[in-house]
Amino acid sequence: MQKSLEDFLEAPDGAGKVLAHARLLLRLTRLYQTIAPAHLAAASHLANYKSGIVVIHAASGAVATKLKQLAPTLADGFSRKGVECNGVQVKVQARESGTQSRTSEPKPLSSSASRSLSDLRDSLPESPLRTALQTLIERAPHP
Repeated sequence: MQKSLEDFLEAPDGAGKVLAHARLLLRLTRLYQTIAPAHLAAASHLANYKSGIVVIHAASGAVATKLKQLAPTLADGFSRKGVECNGVQVKVQARESGTQSRTSEPKPLSSSASRSLSDLRDSLPESPLRTALQTLIERAPHP
């Protein structure tokens, strides 16, 4: 007889434990969304539950700090909802963004800015500042 995927996942010999833990995490995630303040819940997510400890990943250090301050309140909230919760552990785990950072493109110097920098360069004696101005003028794109 052929077993279905659901039967395999619910079997007590390993895969069933994974499915049960996944269901528990889904339930705890829904509870976390109702227990935590909305602005903090939006900037964090429930990551795991092990040995009575709820693990939360915060998107930034500031969110993590506030959640750590609220940890006793959050643990109490889980306990009141029927979850054995001995504590809340908060870690910073920034979410990956789908966009890459853009590199800035050099802006061209206006002709008046280029003239002003050239005049300043010409008025200076040989020095690192004069060399730096010369490099800036040479590298700057022209309109």
